[in-house]
Amino acid sequence: MSAPPSTSGEPITDRRELVAWIEKGFKPAAEWLIGTEHEKIPFRTDDLRPVPYEGARGIGALLEGLTRFGWEPVREDGRIIALAGPGGANVSLEPGGQFELSGAPLPTIHETEAEIARHLDEVRSVGDALGIGMLALGFSPTWTRDEVPWMPKGRYRIMRDYMPKRGSLGLDMMLRTCTVQVNLDFSDEPDLVKKLRVGLALQPVATALFANSPFKEGRANGFLSYRAHVWTDTDPDRTGDLPFVFEDGFGIERYVDWLLDVPMYFVYRDGRYVDVAGQSFRDFLQGRLPGLPGELPRITDWADHVTTAFPEVRLKRYLEMRGADSGPASRLTALPAFWTGLLYDGAALDAAWSLVKGWTAEDRARLRSEVPRQGLRTPFRGATLQPVAREALAIARAGLAARARRDAAGRDETRFLDVLDSTAETGVTQAEEMLRRFEGPWDGRLDHVFREYAY
Repeated sequence: MSAPPSTSGEPITDRRELVAWIEKGFKPAAEWLIGTEHEKIPFRTDDLRPVPYEGARGIGALLEGLTRFGWEPVREDGRIIALAGPGGANVSLEPGGQFELSGAPLPTIHETEAEIARHLDEVRSVGDALGIGMLALGFSPTWTRDEVPWMPKGRYRIMRDYMPKRGSLGLDMMLRTCTVQVNLDFSDEPDLVKKLRVGLALQPVATALFANSPFKEGRANGFLSYRAHVWTDTDPDRTGDLPFVFEDGFGIERYVDWLLDVPMYFVYRDGRYVDVAGQSFRDFLQGRLPGLPGELPRITDWADHVTTAFPEVRLKRYLEMRGADSGPASRLTALPAFWTGLLYDGAALDAAWSLVKGWTAEDRARLRSEVPRQGLRTPFRGATLQPVAREALAIARAGLAARARRDAAGRDETRFLDVLDSTAETGVTQAEEMLRRFEGPWDGRLDHVFREYAY
């Protein structure tokens, strides 16, 4: 979330209004856009330490410096905690200072590439002067949880207190993980359901292709995507691959029912976050929320609550693909290319659904559990996940070719998948490449990662 939320709209008492809020995201295919978000891990370039918010070389100073490029500051309690930009783009902070660009919804990945390049140039320009670099990994490789500073955002205080009650790795999720995700549109409920099912089933394939977090506190952690493993022990009430999505008759109403049973974190009222952690939005609809007795929710409260669910694919007024580690700039465009190719062409979507529709709930759960450790080598249905990844990549490439969105040089969007070809063909992830360097030329020293995997 980029800024303190607002409180607006008439009181809501009818569950149907919550369904209608999602339905307002329906768009004809000609209006579908692509929104890419990516996080980066800030570090001090002189001593490779975390960057606090305060101080002349802090995150606050970095945000302030970026305003010279036309970004508008967004403040909470007097501090800049986000930046608003053109077309709906914004820069925001995750709890441990992970620096996020939430890109504007754009028609093509060519434009996404330009947006990311421009943002990274701006961040480097300001960061170089402050001695701040940005690391392109899915998990902080050297610092302990206690060493990571908390950012001054009110909702994070509530989450920090609640997370340890629901899982052992929730604070790691908040402080040390880093992701890239893409947000995609749908035309109607059947299209939404099909895309959601394909996205959930193939999310472990994306996790494997983008696995990039094999280190923790200066050592190999035994995983290829430790970020993905962290999500398996964060909070079972609001995470996972949502088996009910694959049940006959699934639709938006069923998803809303699930969200109503996801425990709340907060309600924003009169400029402050009210701690209602663990309480029920169902009770809120009936004016029986213990934290705000007699108060009824507004639609803005529902929009806030939707953002506190963290499944592998999140449904809002669009679909968020959430399964990948952050990584180098070439992979920040590869992720939207992968999912756009699979989901934005009808033939490709049909082919992707044919690939996964026979998988059982047990198949999907096993992939989510084992892929973070084994990547593309994960055993699956008599083989490994690698041939599935190759087939999914081929479908995505065909989908992008059919879109035929070309840049000024006449190139279509398939070029953004090229960086994934070697991973899919060899089965060797970026995480495994880093581990080989760690055990070889790096001689077990992770200061190298701050040079070789910084933006």
